[in-house]
This record gives sequence, C-alpha cells and structure tokens, in this order.
Amino acid sequence: QVQLVESGGGSVQAGGSLRLSCAASGFTSGTYSKYYMAWFRQAPGKEREGVATFSPGGSSTIYADSVKGRFTISRDNAKNMLYLQMNSLRSEDTGMYYCAASRAFGGLDTARYNYWGQGTQVTVSS
Repeated sequence: QVQLVESGGGSVQAGGSLRLSCAASGFTSGTYSKYYMAWFRQAPGKEREGVATFSPGGSSTIYADSVKGRFTISRDNAKNMLYLQMNSLRSEDTGMYYCAASRAFGGLDTARYNYWGQGTQVTVSS
C-alpha cells in the first residue's frame, strides 16, 4: 500500500527558506518513478491548491503562479523521495503542505491524485 510521509515544515520569518521532503513507500520495486508526484497546500479556511508538479514525462516542472521563481520541486527516484525547496517565503505561503501521487498525469488538480500524505505545517510570520 502506497504511503507518503511529509517532513520539513516549521515556522520561519518572511523571506526565509524551508525544504520539505516526502518519503514514499509501498511501491513495488522500480515503480515509484512511474508515478506523478505533486505538492499541494491548504491554508486555513481555504481550499487545497496545487503548488508544484512535473510535466508528463517529467522533463519539466509546473508551478502555481503564486510560487513561480521561489519554489523548486525535485525528486530522487532512487530513494523514493520528493522535495520542495521554498525560498523567499511570504505570509501567504502559510498552510499545511501535502505531497500526492498519481499513476496518471494529474497536473495541479487535487481530484486527479489517488494517494496523499498527512501533511506538514508551514507557518511564515511577517
């Protein structure tokens, strides 16, 4: 059974950086690389929104407009890991951050992802 566990969240001042990690398990050998992975976030009182993912084939990355130029998504298929480097953090980046997996390309659409982690909290103070 696929399991996703996020870590790396915390409290930081505006302008600071955090690196989130997502450890994926339960994949049969060598299949993690075939899954589309993404980061989502949910602020209090708001809907969950897509933050970053990879294009079909994984040759490029896709970001929400609000994080372009500040966040970088990456993955290490050998370690079954997903990362999100977040720089120049703003108060509006505050929220619970989730990693998600899908066997098919899902873009930044929450409805297209089958597997979700429990989330890691990011709090940015101004």
